[in-house]
Amino acid sequence: MFNPEELKQDFPILSRQINGQSLVYLDNAATSQKPQVVIDAISHYYQTSNANVHRGVHALSDESTKLWETSRATIATFFGANPGELILTRNTTEAINGVAYGWADHHLSASDVILTTPMEHHSDLVVWQQVCQRTGAELRFLEVDETGRLKIEQLEEIFAHSDIKLISLGLVSNTLGTRNPVEKIVKIARKLRPEVKILLDGAQAAPHLPLDFHELDCDFFAFSGHKMLGPMGIGGLLVKQDLLESKAFQPWLFGGGMIATVEREKTEFAEDLADRFTAGTPDVASTVGLAAACRYLQQLGMKEVAQHDQELVQYALEKLTQISEVTLIGPVYALPAQPLDRVGSVAFIYQGVHAHDVAQILDSQGVAVRSGHHCTMPLHTQFNWQATVRASFQVYNSQADIDKLVAALAKVKAVFGM
Repeated sequence: MFNPEELKQDFPILSRQINGQSLVYLDNAATSQKPQVVIDAISHYYQTSNANVHRGVHALSDESTKLWETSRATIATFFGANPGELILTRNTTEAINGVAYGWADHHLSASDVILTTPMEHHSDLVVWQQVCQRTGAELRFLEVDETGRLKIEQLEEIFAHSDIKLISLGLVSNTLGTRNPVEKIVKIARKLRPEVKILLDGAQAAPHLPLDFHELDCDFFAFSGHKMLGPMGIGGLLVKQDLLESKAFQPWLFGGGMIATVEREKTEFAEDLADRFTAGTPDVASTVGLAAACRYLQQLGMKEVAQHDQELVQYALEKLTQISEVTLIGPVYALPAQPLDRVGSVAFIYQGVHAHDVAQILDSQGVAVRSGHHCTMPLHTQFNWQATVRASFQVYNSQADIDKLVAALAKVKAVFGM
């Protein structure tokens, strides 16, 4: 098992002081910090190989093209996918929009149903609201219980009374931390309606869990690089090969780079899948940076990363449970005969103090957390939470960081005289 205190040395920003305190960064669900190898990979590309891909016969263009292609292969392999199944995007949000414009708009109509959940990030909810407005399809929800878990028992009844064409949900909730039982959901859905399409929002899962696109058996998988130690502005959408080859999934951005031939009245798109979905100049430097992040995580071992995450989550729950003013949200205890289905973060309410005030006091102690509704307003409305505080973890976090969080929370009590 790796040592998170030693890993901190790989991340230059973690040596910073905030308000005279050593930085304790617990806002990783929003964005993670970047190791030096990622920063160096991006810098080295710009210093040595910067050129446009597929558009030149000179040496730099050739080098850039090779780096682009090998980096794409590295990223796809990280997720157990074929390079041809990977479409690079700016982030998870753009990837989900890609499914909306590249598949849903072509295949959904009135009376069709999109099934999602109230715990979804807005990027996996607002998109489908807009699709329903455009196509006449209906949006339905698999509900969340008071423990922060999906009511899976509703699934068969919903299928019995709805023409579900698409299921879209997060593998891990960014607010509750719930690791949804997507394998069970996929199995039930495939049995009841084999033709249903399934999209998984993997933004919060990719940094913490070993994942295999083919084993998940979803049709679409979206992720962001910046949450998994990579740069901002790069993410991806994995699409099943048969949807690409049959052209059931179509390009949604158009321009140079993704064409075979262009005439005055019509255009033939490239047969090569990597080209067909890359309109315009790609962000080669960020792709190189994300590939470096994937290699970094692979060297640590994703099973070891997952184990470390679980240890931090369990430790945080244990410590925060001891603070009488703190109310935890999301799964706190494991279901019978199962491991705790919580990944990456612990969110809570500090009774009598607004979440923003809590976060500001924590910041004064050098502890960075996230406060607000975390782009899950419907979930907060359902449970009457005005706002919540979220501490989220990465490979460089340790139990000592959680101890500092707990110590900083004592400052909240002191400030508000509780």
